[in-house]
Amino acid sequence: MLELDAAEFERLVVDELDLLPDDMVDGLDNVIFVVEDRPEDGTLDILGLYDGVALTERGQYGFGEMPDRIVLYRESLLAICTSLDDLHDEVHITLVHEIAHFFGLDDDRLHELGWG
Repeated sequence: MLELDAAEFERLVVDELDLLPDDMVDGLDNVIFVVEDRPEDGTLDILGLYDGVALTERGQYGFGEMPDRIVLYRESLLAICTSLDDLHDEVHITLVHEIAHFFGLDDDRLHELGWG
């Protein structure tokens, strides 16, 4: 298992976010990115989570809405990586996967596209 403290991991996530294409992140309105150690159930099975209402399912959305959240689980991602390069790749894939959920793509479609 790769070791990286919370601050180093968060810097890596920000770096990976900066590398995403503009057309992928430009439409992210009222979304925050969060790093947590583990999912609430304590397992390491989940790498990330989109917590919100996808754009394709929203009715009225306006001022005062709580932001949607995209969560990356540090310990889960570290547990599956053996190198820093692996970690960069997995964080990138997880970010794309969770951002896709924001835009309304489900897991089946993401698997078809190779991002599942």
